[in-house]
Amino acid sequence: MIGGFGGSGGQPTRLMLALSKKKLKGLTIIGNVAGISETTGYGWPKNIKPVDQGIFFRTGIADKIICSFPVPASQNPKSPIENFWHNNKNSVEIIPQGTLIEKIRCAGAGIPAFYTSTGVGTIIENNKETKFINNKKYILEYALSADYALIRASVADENGNLQFRGTSRAFNPAMATAAKITIVEVDEIVKAGSLDPNNIHTLGIHVNRIIKRRKNDIYP
Repeated sequence: MIGGFGGSGGQPTRLMLALSKKKLKGLTIIGNVAGISETTGYGWPKNIKPVDQGIFFRTGIADKIICSFPVPASQNPKSPIENFWHNNKNSVEIIPQGTLIEKIRCAGAGIPAFYTSTGVGTIIENNKETKFINNKKYILEYALSADYALIRASVADENGNLQFRGTSRAFNPAMATAAKITIVEVDEIVKAGSLDPNNIHTLGIHVNRIIKRRKNDIYP
C-alpha cells in the first residue's frame, strides 16, 4: 500500500524512491491514484521531477496496481502505467474510491467483508455476490490488506504515534492499520509523551518502522 491522496498530496515520496531501486519483481501496488504526476506535474513544484506509482512499473518491480483513479482523461503523453496496460504488460484493477478506502479500513478493523450499493448496475457488479436488503440491491466487497504499507505523516513520537496534515489524512491512517508491516516517512520525530493524546491520528501500535526525512528535503 502506498499512502497519499493524489499528486504530491501526502505520499511517502522518499520511501517510494527507495522501493523503486530494490531488485524485486511481481509487486502489487495499492493506492488511491496512479500515474497522474510524472506526465502532468499535478501538484508538484515546477523545479522538481514528479514521482508517482508509475515509477514501480517503469523500473519493472510491479506488475499490478489496485486503485480508484489510474490516469487523467486525455492525458498526453501517456503515463508508464497506461502504456504498460495497453501493451498487456500489467494489470490494473479499478475500485470506486469510497469502496477502496472502506475495503482497507475493514481490513484494519478485522471486518472480512461488507455490502455496498456503489457500483450496482455497472461493470463493478460483474462476477460479484449480491444481496437484496430492504428491497435494495447491494454488492458484497471483501476487505483489502497488504504485506507492507508505506505511508507519510507530519510528526511521529518515539513510540510511533502519528499526526497527519492536510490530504495525508485521506488514505494514510487507514493503510497504517491494514498491513503486516507499516513503514512511515515523517518530517519530525519527537519524544514519547510530548504529543497531545487528543491530536494523535494513528496509534503507534500500528507502526513498525519510522524514517525521518532530511531537513529541507526538496520533495514535498
